[in-house]
Amino acid sequence: MASETLDPRTLGIPDDAIKRLTEMKPGQSTSLFTSDLSVNEFLLVREAGFRPLGLVFGSSIYHVGLQVGRWSTNQELDTLTSAMYHARELAMARMESEANLLGADGIVGVRLEVEFKEFGNDIAEFIAVGTAVVAEDASRDWRSQGKPFTSDLSGQDFWTLIQAGYAPLGMVMGSCVYHIAHQRMFQSMGNFGQNVEIPQFTEALYDARELAMTRMQTEAEDLHAEGIVGVQLLALPHHWGGHTTEFFAIGTAVKPIAENHVIAKPQLVLPLTDD
Repeated sequence: MASETLDPRTLGIPDDAIKRLTEMKPGQSTSLFTSDLSVNEFLLVREAGFRPLGLVFGSSIYHVGLQVGRWSTNQELDTLTSAMYHARELAMARMESEANLLGADGIVGVRLEVEFKEFGNDIAEFIAVGTAVVAEDASRDWRSQGKPFTSDLSGQDFWTLIQAGYAPLGMVMGSCVYHIAHQRMFQSMGNFGQNVEIPQFTEALYDARELAMTRMQTEAEDLHAEGIVGVQLLALPHHWGGHTTEFFAIGTAVKPIAENHVIAKPQLVLPLTDD
């Protein structure tokens, strides 16, 4: 099933990308790795037992449809939520497919970006990019559900995670595009010059964040993870205006490498000094 979902041509990956990745495979006469890891991150990823294979990415140009809500009501705009979610999933799937072509065990340092284009206010490019890696020790299967694992941890955090006896399973995310009700004229005037909570705004933001967090946690449960590390909870207004915001939760789902593991304290090797 995983090989079918990662098929590059089914996912719309261009032939030039397939050719580039094929030439980068280990063992090819022209193979060399590319990476957007910093020098320190590169060295720590190697120290963790993984070798970079190449920079991989996925892109999706997506038309984000319109949805009209009642201005006086707090509500999720599910059509927009679905669009933002599906577009990111397409970009992630294409990035995973590129890593699979390289024979990677996983992808580290993943970044997810959204950029609305000048040639259309409702057209956005969703980009996923990271460094594909392969484990030096081939005796352990690091892949997750038949696909390369994904992680948005830095090289330093990735090294610490492996040293502590945990494995990344995949990036998990939750999205919620939410419309926050407009205040009526008399309500706005009543708040003028006062320190006062606005309950409808509080409730809206609280509800939207909870929806995003719950969806992220559901993805982690589907991966049979023990937990999620490096969680970010972002409020992204995009181009919708002040009363409509996307709440986006993202992190890396992890599990112990061994069932009877004991967390090991990472041992740092310090450089020698003249003292």
